[in-house]
Amino acid sequence: MKQPSINTQVAPLVRDIIDNADALRVSVTKGSLGETLIDCGVNAVGGLEAGRRLSEVCLGGLGVVTFETTNTEDPWPFNVTVHTSQPVIACLGSQYAGWSLSVDDNGKKFNVLGSGPARAMGSSEKLYEELGYRDKAKSAALVIEADKAPPAAMVAKIAEACKIKPEQLTILYAPTSSLAGTVQIAARCLEVALHKAHELHFPLEDIVDGMATVPVPPPTPGFIEAMGRTNDAIIYGGRAQLYVTGEAAAAKKLAEALPSIQSKDYGKPFAEIFAAVKGDFYQIDPMLFSPAKVTVTSLETGESFQSGHIDDAVLSRSFG
Repeated sequence: MKQPSINTQVAPLVRDIIDNADALRVSVTKGSLGETLIDCGVNAVGGLEAGRRLSEVCLGGLGVVTFETTNTEDPWPFNVTVHTSQPVIACLGSQYAGWSLSVDDNGKKFNVLGSGPARAMGSSEKLYEELGYRDKAKSAALVIEADKAPPAAMVAKIAEACKIKPEQLTILYAPTSSLAGTVQIAARCLEVALHKAHELHFPLEDIVDGMATVPVPPPTPGFIEAMGRTNDAIIYGGRAQLYVTGEAAAAKKLAEALPSIQSKDYGKPFAEIFAAVKGDFYQIDPMLFSPAKVTVTSLETGESFQSGHIDDAVLSRSFG
């Protein structure tokens, strides 16, 4: 079966955002090198719908992102739900923020992590060797979590890595503290599950399909608190469903190991954990970055295995 070109797949989504910029309250400009810059939440208001569409761009056009309502008696009843029938390419090959980018910007370092389909064209991550996937297209789209547009030096670096002209590059950006930024980070619950499965050495080729849902956290101006809330939405409120092939015993083992409750750092809002390690991410147990509750279904036997639970108490502490 031919693998999809995620940059080709996402082009109509990007065009639709541009065509509906006013309605979405995003700002579209041309950068100094001719690149297209889409501000989804820095100077532009953006909003939930801008974040939903930004999330679909992150997924390389291979995922569907929707807003849903759970039990209205729940303290946080509004969810963002993600589904993709190409979970490995969409989540790990596109959505995962694995492209580390850094340039000098007037004497200061401008550091960001890039996500979205352009990664599959320009990033040198070894992950792509494992995925057996690379993309080649006439245009590329990259999403960065930032509070300003990328400098020209970074645009040039990205375009060169992708082997395209800057005019063929679109960069979408929003800070974590914005509505759009909050949504697009919360919409990574399925990606987090895939990344954890990869870290646990579960065969990625056995993951056939998946979906995930997570409460939409309220945005907040402070970066640390905003980062904490978006992480907590997944760690304490996220629920993922994976459909896998292979032995049922392997599916059961994956379900038991995946949830965040298996981490030694589980139990406190992420901002508190981050403060306790003095802002050193490497001191946080990587197993914490997982959905709160997981179901893994074996397609060969029909058995489903569940583990973990939703922790409304920690969510309420985090969300305020």
